[in-house]
Amino acid sequence: MSRTAARQAAVKAAATYRSPAKPLNFKSEPATELFGCNVFSDAVMRARLPKTVYRQIRKVIEEGVKLDPACADVVASAMKDWAIEKGATHYSHVFYPLTGATAEKHDSFIVPEGSSCLTEFSGKFLIQGEPDGSSFPSGGLRVTFEARGYTIWDVTSPAYILENPNGTTLCIPTCFVSWKGEALDKKTPVLRSMNAVDAQARRVLKLLDPSKIPSRVSANAGPEQEFFLVDSNLIAERPDLMFCERALLGKFSAKGQQFEDHYFGAIPERVLAYMLEVERELYKLGIPMKTRHNEVAPAQFEFAPIFETANIATDHQQMTMVVMKRVANKYGMTALFHEKPFAGVNGSGKHVNWSIGNSTHGNLMDPGDSPHTNEQFLVFCAAIVRAVHIHGGLMRAAIASAANDHRLGANEAPPAIISVYLGDQLFDVFNQLKSGAAKSSKVGGTMEVGVPQIPALQKDPGDRNRTSPFAFCGNRFEFRAVGSGQTIAGPLVVLNTIMADSLSWVADQLEAGKKVADVLTEVANKHSAVIFNGNGYSKEWHEEAVRRGLKKLDTTPDALPEIITPAAIAMFAKFGVLNETETRSRYNIYCEQYNLRVKLEAKVVGEMVSTRVIPAVIRYQTELAQNAAALKAAGVEGSTCCLKKVSEQLTTLGMANKALSEKLASVPHDDDPIVEARYFKDVVLPQMLEVRKASDALEAVVADDLWPLPTYAEMLFIR
Repeated sequence: MSRTAARQAAVKAAATYRSPAKPLNFKSEPATELFGCNVFSDAVMRARLPKTVYRQIRKVIEEGVKLDPACADVVASAMKDWAIEKGATHYSHVFYPLTGATAEKHDSFIVPEGSSCLTEFSGKFLIQGEPDGSSFPSGGLRVTFEARGYTIWDVTSPAYILENPNGTTLCIPTCFVSWKGEALDKKTPVLRSMNAVDAQARRVLKLLDPSKIPSRVSANAGPEQEFFLVDSNLIAERPDLMFCERALLGKFSAKGQQFEDHYFGAIPERVLAYMLEVERELYKLGIPMKTRHNEVAPAQFEFAPIFETANIATDHQQMTMVVMKRVANKYGMTALFHEKPFAGVNGSGKHVNWSIGNSTHGNLMDPGDSPHTNEQFLVFCAAIVRAVHIHGGLMRAAIASAANDHRLGANEAPPAIISVYLGDQLFDVFNQLKSGAAKSSKVGGTMEVGVPQIPALQKDPGDRNRTSPFAFCGNRFEFRAVGSGQTIAGPLVVLNTIMADSLSWVADQLEAGKKVADVLTEVANKHSAVIFNGNGYSKEWHEEAVRRGLKKLDTTPDALPEIITPAAIAMFAKFGVLNETETRSRYNIYCEQYNLRVKLEAKVVGEMVSTRVIPAVIRYQTELAQNAAALKAAGVEGSTCCLKKVSEQLTTLGMANKALSEKLASVPHDDDPIVEARYFKDVVLPQMLEVRKASDALEAVVADDLWPLPTYAEMLFIR
């Protein structure tokens, strides 16, 4: 298929889209009945397990006690029978290596028995698996020939059935560790950090009210998922989008998002059909998807779930991305999770809503109607303000990536400076705390809209701030700087750990005899510099933030060294989240991923220019030269001038591309991977922009039928 034909195919796919021959039917299969039908849920366990075993599993989940291995055989047998009834022939230990992707190894239930076979799945196989770990990044945790890696059943996250047109698989969420017990994955540190914040939160709660025994405190999360949908015909003709999920070349179209007509607009039919099927599949997996809508940029959309415990939210977010990708293919589209797939329009984030709470004390981030009298809330809110002020650099490192660098600080994303937005009400309370106890709270009141038929609105006590990287949203904080393509595990590990660290400090102060009011006043005076309620996009804020002493870490190479500061290493070790070797391994891996990503993009740019753009421009030059005399004879002026302009621009492109190749060949090598990362940031990325500038200038003049790549207008508006 020629490139022109591929572009025509995308137009036809959108123009002739019709509903599936067998459309989904939520009427005959209500969502309420579908929800969780493919999950080995609490209800399934209660029905299938002996009471003693079921109670033991609930204790493991709710109280954090160790699992009795004797229970594992019983659970495995019940799980196998349930899975086989669902059509499963295999089981898989699912884990999340440090690439941030989802990994799985499938094993059959079937065991030969003479001339026939049996199905087998024991507690041993449920608890532990052994995938070859040699090809997963370890960041120096081990050498290549040390290949052994163990997957270990995470009892707190339910197993589920993954459907395929040709069968089903039992999927078991697991941790992934080395032979020495070091975490090689994203899940293990999340679980450790949840235990850390639980222990320190309960310390504080006991000190605030010794008469009340606190239950286990859970970190909770709800990640919003922004993404783009692009016709797959167009993706197939864009090596940059196929390999990097980012348009590395491309002149912006006349129309973008300037009319602000896409946000919350009517969802296109093909997209809505896709969304409905995604939701249906997620409901089966027990994923509580709540919201869907058009986002700001053309071809950009969003899904958002309801809050869950942080560990399950992390698993569900990974599952959501897998399902979204698979279902998009059925509708002839590709889901892009890159943070900035298209220059010139908004990029995509994964805003992580986060809070902590338990059954005995409720949501510890809920201020109630009068925050100034809510001692419990003020202590926990003060703790997170202190944590962000001290560890803002680590938070920035947690959301650092080559992709997110293109988004952070742009007009649709928070700046790379980490600050806290509290809103008018809490900002006023914190200002009062600086001089002693707070004595009042601003109230929201009501609003009349001038139409008697419409009821009065209950106003919140403060507006929202979309420019803040870490904003209070009424009963939770929203970490808005997290990137669309990232796993939420890293940000959650940091949030949980820095909160545990801050709560530990609060508990130490209270145990030493300090009054709560004095602790709050100290935090308000020492750490309010991180509170900012203004416009985070403004140049003035960047200047003010530096004056306040906040870290301005604009890029990933600037941010990643924050992971291995002595303070960060000591904190992770103190709370048993990561030992020093594990922490340094993350630094090495994230540097390596940055380097590999930019290097790949640079190579793809070079190949696209050499094999697609330059040949197309030469063909256009030939046409201009062949027709110059005829055009002049017909009275059409400027053809010679146009030919000269194209030739000059082609020379500029060739020189820029040659310079990019030379700079790629001169990448320095050092024991510290940050040296290479800084070279990519300072030398390679700017040269890639020079290549793009020259290529985009040619796209503006070369005949459309000769241009070899699908255009922005096609990718953003064919849907």
